[in-house]
Amino acid sequence: MNEVIDQIATKAGIAPDLAEKAVGMILGFLQREAPDGPVTKMIESIPGATDLVAQYNGEETGGGLLGGLLSAVGGGGGLMALGQQLMSSGLSMGEISSLAKETIATARQHAGDEVVDQVVNSVPGLHQFI
Repeated sequence: MNEVIDQIATKAGIAPDLAEKAVGMILGFLQREAPDGPVTKMIESIPGATDLVAQYNGEETGGGLLGGLLSAVGGGGGLMALGQQLMSSGLSMGEISSLAKETIATARQHAGDEVVDQVVNSVPGLHQFI
């Protein structure tokens, strides 16, 4: 996975350790939000991604006031809650956007366009960010 993370980090312009955590959180979010078949196939296709999801799984606590409010009104807040978690990890909105685009591009390299499109199209609003 280090090679994949290094590639994503370099293209997104962020530190590899932060990229590793953020990619794990993004993939964990997709695992929770997207249909099981396509997202499982996508994650399993990316070398080391299953381990990242297990390690980071996007379940980081804290999320700040916004994350807490979103959780209180509707089961986790979806993309907004993920964005808040990533910002709490030290990423700017621009870095999050770059990282998301590079993560999806990497997923396409390993899992193919059809599988990734099924995942992206199944998560409301995701296509606007990638």
